[in-house]
Amino acid sequence: MNRGRERLGEAAFANPRNAAAGSVRQLDPRVTASRRLRLWVYGIGRIVPGTSVHPPFEPLLFATHMEELDRLAAWGFAVIRDWTRGYLPDEKRHNPADRHYLDDPLDIEGVIAFYREVEAKKDSLPYEIDGIVAKVNELGVQRELGKVARSPRWAIAAKFSPDRAETTVEEIVVSVGRTGTLTPVAILSPVTVRGVKVRRATLHNQDNVDTKDIRVGDRVVVQRAGDVIPEVVESLSAKREERGRGTPFRMPDRCPICGSPVTRVAGEAAHRCTGKNCVARRKEWLRHFVSKNAMDIEGLGPKVLSTLVDEGLVAEPADLYRLNRDMLAGLARLGDKSADNLVQAVERSRTPTLGRFLFALGIPHVGEHLSGVLARRFGTIDAIRTAAPEELSAIHEVGPEVARSIREYFDSVEGNLVVDHLLEGKTVEIRPEPATEGIFAGKTFLFTGSLGLPRAKAKEIVRKGGGTVATAISRRVDYLVAGENPGSKLAKAKEMGIRVISEEEFIEGEFGGDG
Repeated sequence: MNRGRERLGEAAFANPRNAAAGSVRQLDPRVTASRRLRLWVYGIGRIVPGTSVHPPFEPLLFATHMEELDRLAAWGFAVIRDWTRGYLPDEKRHNPADRHYLDDPLDIEGVIAFYREVEAKKDSLPYEIDGIVAKVNELGVQRELGKVARSPRWAIAAKFSPDRAETTVEEIVVSVGRTGTLTPVAILSPVTVRGVKVRRATLHNQDNVDTKDIRVGDRVVVQRAGDVIPEVVESLSAKREERGRGTPFRMPDRCPICGSPVTRVAGEAAHRCTGKNCVARRKEWLRHFVSKNAMDIEGLGPKVLSTLVDEGLVAEPADLYRLNRDMLAGLARLGDKSADNLVQAVERSRTPTLGRFLFALGIPHVGEHLSGVLARRFGTIDAIRTAAPEELSAIHEVGPEVARSIREYFDSVEGNLVVDHLLEGKTVEIRPEPATEGIFAGKTFLFTGSLGLPRAKAKEIVRKGGGTVATAISRRVDYLVAGENPGSKLAKAKEMGIRVISEEEFIEGEFGGDG
């Protein structure tokens, strides 16, 4: 592919990852087809139209992941079978004579042995890999374990030791993120690491810089974490105790962008800019707001957003919806056609689902997945804005820190103004999150007392039916399932008017709980 690009005078791709990502994003499908990409399939699933989250309930087509992969291979999909290890009994195999599978379940020693085998042979494979993934084989158990914002609880990645290179720190600069977090970044003498030229590497925070004693002028070792993000591993100059090194790095007392005081967050390693009107914070915040998984405003890239902020046209998200063709066409990088396309893209974003809208606000600790969970549980933005901490914490995937973060956002003047300005005059009209499927869709259950069913099984029944399991009593609970010796939750439920049902009613009554 690179030889062909060089013959045409085009820039060569730095690595297969960039080549593949750039190819699938092409607007012209003929360009994508010309790249001759290959696809390996790892599973099946579906997305509900109009939402970015997976539905919580769908029937299982197979009992295990290995059965799923076996059937995909039989259907003609490309599956990496030679480097997959898992148990599948003969009677479940499409071809009983197929010896790609293990005759006994894999244990942790087997996973470790496989990891070492693949690491030893990774450089001889016809594709680049940076590790293996160990998964729970039973799909029903996968569903019960669920997932957190960025990853499933039923799988874990084991990364190989990354490639490293040696270079020099030329400068340490500070970047400002959308929440105001200051991050030290090392500017490096260019060095190639696994096919990618690295010029910048994150130093994460002041504590990390202090621990590794990284200074300007140091010779350092860099690697790409997960073969993706460049980071400084260690300072060779510090290790050698060289004399005449640069002065130790210190986080600035003032924001390098707006000059506002910088404070260190209690209990965290982060330093944050306190300036409410910090231009750097505003640009990163708006960049998140328009991103694909948030409001999805195509064409509003970092450079265009930066220009809009610098020209005083956009200071907050609601300002984006006041832009018109005449305001945009005169800006650098935007002609008449681009201005028209951008106005149309902004218009298309006026009716987001509640989950997308919530994610776009950029509330700390509230990612895309959790935004969808909150949207399905509360139903409206007003209900989320007024939810008490205990109501938020009652949701299975919301801990005390996340509940506190949500409350702090909606209790703040700044957070309320952002939402009010977006909603006033129907600037944005929020659509309900698509209804979940199943007999318990939209309902929240709480269990108390001793049950005949294992508690985990009872919760699984609710979640399979599209419902939610609470961890504490609140007015958001629809049904309290009371077993023997129910305790104080029963009295509180009666005080709140929450319907109390027995375990027998839950399993055999109007709910059809065992379905």
